[in-house]
Amino acid sequence: MKVVEGLEHLDRLDLLGRHGPAAIEARSAVIVGVFDGVHLGHQRLLHELLEMASALRALPTVVTFRNHPDEVLRGRRVDWIASLPLRLRLLRRAGVGRAVLLDFDDRLRTLSARAFSERILLHGLRCTGLLLGYDSAIGRDREGTPQRMAELGRELGFEVRQGSRFEVDGRPVSSTAIRDAIRRGDLDAAHRMLGRWPAAFGSVVHGDERGRTLGFPTANVVPQSLVLPPEGVYAVTVILAGTPLPGVANLGRRPTFASDPDTAPLLEVHLLDFTGDLYSQELEVAFVARLRPEQRFADPAALRAQIALDIAAARRALDDDTNGATPRDA
Repeated sequence: MKVVEGLEHLDRLDLLGRHGPAAIEARSAVIVGVFDGVHLGHQRLLHELLEMASALRALPTVVTFRNHPDEVLRGRRVDWIASLPLRLRLLRRAGVGRAVLLDFDDRLRTLSARAFSERILLHGLRCTGLLLGYDSAIGRDREGTPQRMAELGRELGFEVRQGSRFEVDGRPVSSTAIRDAIRRGDLDAAHRMLGRWPAAFGSVVHGDERGRTLGFPTANVVPQSLVLPPEGVYAVTVILAGTPLPGVANLGRRPTFASDPDTAPLLEVHLLDFTGDLYSQELEVAFVARLRPEQRFADPAALRAQIALDIAAARRALDDDTNGATPRDA
């Protein structure tokens, strides 16, 4: 997937004169959105985008944002379900061919629907097709409704379609509902809306190697995701270099070793039946089942015994997930 960062780079993106194998890259089928979490509703839209792109012989292109538009429009912080690197990974996995990353600032916020269409869709991306979400609008004060964008499309020469509404449990899938489910530890509800288990993403950093001294080496990950489930021990699936691996993880502050309760939670991951160096690797850690709350142990020996029990419980939970059963809290 090609990534174009910022309006300035988009302005310099020269798609004219492409021919041969690059002919498809010269045209874009575009969808604009935040895509926080890339949930099932987003995945439905992306599938429709790929169908549109195929019909128009264009490159499926997502225009998205580094920061959340609500931070500018409503002046409030929004916690991301998926960090930017994970969002890009999920978009690539969905088949997107090009992602345009824009800063949602006053310059972008004040663009009219026409100015957005002319500068970004036409001049920047040579858009031949625009797909709108069922409740989306483009441009200043949301003036670019589906009706308005259809008018601009007829005038400027690009097709406009509106994507399907997607519901789970009788309600439209929303990032807000997914955040709530993850934070209260309802992994099943989050799974139904995401189409996968909720995940944290981050790089492996050096720790104090206590896991290794206990006989269970762990990869210490500082999660980039701002929305995490309750602290505790989880059965996890870890994606390492494209390969899913089983594991058990502790999300918390390691009370047995008197850590600072005011620090951010650390994610410690033990990969089952794995040997190798994980330092500086990027891990996508999917929370499949909560095994128990985090707790303080009297001594390392007691912790070591509990970790062995956790590993056995994680194997059972992950086996249930592989065989189609829905893991529950253990």
